[in-house]
Amino acid sequence: MTTTRTAPAASPLTRAGGLLRPALRLDAVVTGANGAGYLLAAPLLDGPLGLSPGLLRSVGAFLLAYAAAVWLVAARRRISGAAVEAVIGANALWAAGSVVAAVVGIGSLTGLGAGWLVLQAAVVAGFAAVQLVGLRRR
Repeated sequence: MTTTRTAPAASPLTRAGGLLRPALRLDAVVTGANGAGYLLAAPLLDGPLGLSPGLLRSVGAFLLAYAAAVWLVAARRRISGAAVEAVIGANALWAAGSVVAAVVGIGSLTGLGAGWLVLQAAVVAGFAAVQLVGLRRR
């Protein structure tokens, strides 16, 4: 009698890229949505956040470009470790800069604006942490 065992199908988190590819893609999607929101709603966000529409539009355009770059890193068949390290570094800088901006109170930053910057910093730092774990596991 012969028995045959079939290996279980690899989950999306154990295939090539593991945790890294989905973490990069989620970063790109969330960052892109944030950038689009800043671009489209800049005049509406001015009052509640205390950030000028010009600044919000500039940041929005930057975030859209950054999101596209992160998506491209994730889209490569073989994810470049150096590119991921650059994304992690950029995310860490963005998170730190957001906290500094909230503490210093750039422009006419409101309490809601400061809270938004700190929340944004926490999310971006979380992306960096998950990406670092994904990079180390691959």
